[in-house]
Formats: sequence, structure tokens, C-alpha cells
Amino acid sequence: MSFRSPFAISRRVWANAATSAMRPVPRNCLAFGGNQRYGMATAVPPVTQDAAGSKGPTAMVFLNMGGPSTTAEVEDFLGRLFADADLIPLGRFQTYLGPLIARRRTPKIQKQYAEIGGGSPIRKWSEYQCEEMCKLLDKMSPETAPHKPYVAFRYAAPLTETMYNQMLADGFGNGKGGRAVAFTQYPQYSCSTTGSSLNELWKWRNRLEGKRASGEAEPAGAIEWSVIDRWPTHPGLVEAFAQNIEAQLKTYPEEKRKEVVLLFSAHSLPMSVVNRGDPYPAEVAATVHAVMQRLNFSNPYRLCWQSQVGPKAWLGAQTQDTVMEYVKRGQSDLILVPIAFTSDHIETLYELDLEVMHEANSPGVKRAESLNGNPVFIQALADIAHAHLKKGEPCSAQMTLRCQGCKSDRCLESKKFFAGKQHGSLVM
Repeated sequence: MSFRSPFAISRRVWANAATSAMRPVPRNCLAFGGNQRYGMATAVPPVTQDAAGSKGPTAMVFLNMGGPSTTAEVEDFLGRLFADADLIPLGRFQTYLGPLIARRRTPKIQKQYAEIGGGSPIRKWSEYQCEEMCKLLDKMSPETAPHKPYVAFRYAAPLTETMYNQMLADGFGNGKGGRAVAFTQYPQYSCSTTGSSLNELWKWRNRLEGKRASGEAEPAGAIEWSVIDRWPTHPGLVEAFAQNIEAQLKTYPEEKRKEVVLLFSAHSLPMSVVNRGDPYPAEVAATVHAVMQRLNFSNPYRLCWQSQVGPKAWLGAQTQDTVMEYVKRGQSDLILVPIAFTSDHIETLYELDLEVMHEANSPGVKRAESLNGNPVFIQALADIAHAHLKKGEPCSAQMTLRCQGCKSDRCLESKKFFAGKQHGSLVM
């Protein structure tokens, strides 16, 4: 399989070999928006600290990896991605190897983004989801209104630094106070995703409002942060996944529906990360089990993992290998379910649709629609945020625990900051 996600480092890269050629685009591959039922939201006006409910305004910040919106942004995206040791630990040669790998992979990844419509739709969907959620929150929680939507991507625009500066310009922090919720859009926690995004947010908070900016650890009038750090089994998330699966099952003849195999696919992790104690595999499995429970275990199912690369051990079995093996055995009715993603991006539109499904070459191999603008999912986001605002806790107790094998001082200090006085003593 030629594609293993933008940050996957192939053997060919290490060997300085040329990148492989791209396949033609199947006729049924639609660019972003081609088969979606949901439109984009209108922009929400800025809010300031003098326009608020009794506990508002509240900034709602969606955290995600992000993706280049155009092919011209690919090299910068890859450069930031390969510089992140939380996601791709390259050791003491990170500052040299990161830019080198990014430059070498750029032409290939640009072609892949061109094949899915010229860029990633993740920014459009993230902004839409956050804006629509905030509209619901204004009605559900008037005391914390108005709710101002922000998106902070780890590797693409809008970057965390940009988001933070926009918040300051909008009247949050800088002596004016105000509340902000960092809402991870990775439902299942991993140090390489949510952990990295929170470390980046903590870094820019310190630079723009904290120790570096004012010399004070807790400057007066700084933004008060809390975190929604995981939500793998929330009933609304489970319902949205289940409904999309049920919709795809209806495309099979009724007499064959119960025999269709559901293949839940999530991004893999190196076993070195798993063995360090990362909670991601267990939380992904929890989501899968909750969805199957909602479906009354109507179909056989498996959890598999995509985007493995290189000679080191990764969490398996791999999605592509699983699909090809089942098709070879004669089980060609399969539904792929991207269980760890909240919207379409290159790993669904390219890796699953144009690589896995195309190589399977079977009309029975299909994919469940991504969550994208699904109103059930939008309501779930609002319910999660509303419960968090009512509870008043800085983060979950689970977030206070570092991985058993974690040696990162940055992770330790970041967790202490977000845990605050309420949970800070639990961080160790």
C-alpha cells in the first residue's frame, strides 16, 4: 500500500528512494462536499467580555491535528508535523530529519490531496461543527453565553498561536479574564494527539499570557482554561456512528445484511507508544464495543488499524491487510467504519476510499459516512460541552495520570497546568 498517512515514514524515504506513482482516480471518488447533505455555517460575530451571561462569554476551542486546505500548504504542514516529537519521535536528529523527510514527501502528498479535491476538508468541517455547537450551547447554557467558536490545529492553519492571538484580540485574557474550554476532537485520548495539542496550547499560553509574557506563573486576568480531554463512549457519539452504519447496511440486499462484516478502522500507533502505557487502544476498543452494543451486536465485527509503516512493530491487524484477507476468503461484503475520526480528511478520502476500497476491487466493500455535519453528532458535541460547563471541573481525573513509562517533563508540567488546583496534586 503506497499511502500510510502524511506523517508515516516509509522504508523508501529512509533509503532515499523516489516516491511511487499515483493511481488514477476512480470515477466514483467525489471531492469534498460532493456527497454530503450538510451545508456550511455562517461566521459567528466576535464577542467581548462586556457581552456575557453571568458566567460568560465562553470560548470553545476545538483541538485537532488539522490538514492543508490547499496543496500549497502541504510542505509547511509536513514540516510542523515532523517537528513534533510527541507524534513522531525521531530522537536527537529530529531537527535534521524532520525537514528532510517533509521536503522529500511533499510532492507525493500534494498529489494525494489533489486527488481528494485539492486540499483537506477538515478545517471546513471543524469550523462548521464548532459554530453549530456554539449556537446550541447559547440556548442550552445561557449563563455561560455567548459561546465563541475557535479552532486550533496542531500542524495547519489555524495554528494554536493564531487562535490564541485571536482570542486575546476578541477580549479574552490580557488582564480581562474570561473562560475557555479546550475541546479535543480526538474522542479517544492519546499522548500523540490530544496530549500533543494540549502541550502546544500550554506552550503558547505561557508565551502570550504566562511566565514568558509577564513573569508571573498566574498573571491576573489571564484566560481560565478547562479541558474536555476524551469522550469515547458518549451516547451521542455512539448514536451518530450507529446511524451511519445502519444507513450503509441498508444498501445491501436484506437477506445478506446480517452477514456483512463491520471493520472499525482507527489510526495505528507504534508498539513502543502502546507499551509506554498510552490509553488510546483501550479507548478506541471501548468506542467500538459501545457502538456494537447500540446495534445489538447485529453483525460480525473487528477492530483494525490503518497507517502502519516502516520496520518497527505497530498495533495491528492492519486495515488493508484485513480487507484483502477477507475478500480472498470469499467474504466480500464489508463496511469500513472510521471510528477515531470526527470528519473526513485524507485518511478517509484517500487511504480508505482510494487505496483500501479500490485495491479490494469488490462492490461489497463500502465505507460508512463520516460524522461531518451529522446533526446527531453536532448535538452530541453540545451535550458534552454543556455537561462539562455545568460540572465545573478543569479536566477529567483520568487526564491527570501520565503514561506509566512517560519521561516527558513537558507533559508533566502541561498536565499540572490544566489540572489546576482541583486535580493538580494527582499529577505525578
